[in-house]
Amino acid sequence: MGEQKPASGDLLQGTLDMLVLKTLTRGPMHGYAIAEFIHHTTEDALRVEEGALYPALHRLELRGLLRSEWGLSENNRRAKFYRLTPAGRKRLAEETVHWDRMATAIARILETA
Repeated sequence: MGEQKPASGDLLQGTLDMLVLKTLTRGPMHGYAIAEFIHHTTEDALRVEEGALYPALHRLELRGLLRSEWGLSENNRRAKFYRLTPAGRKRLAEETVHWDRMATAIARILETA
């Protein structure tokens, strides 16, 4: 049995929460806008599926890292807008330090002969 290569656009396990938190540093956004920002900013390299995004938003809200409120989207549709809480900003800072450390370690291994 060969290993299956992840499909293009798949997120590494554990990165979705960090990407959502970082995206929301720009200000309150609804779910579709969050997914589109990630997709556009990564130049199509990452795609966040609804089946992963909305459970993540719910989980982050339950943990107190996000708050939500209903509002109108750009096209006048009712949408739930999410914003970071102070706890969410703190968690993002912690996750960023961890991600930087892991990316540096992986880069060191990839650079070896």
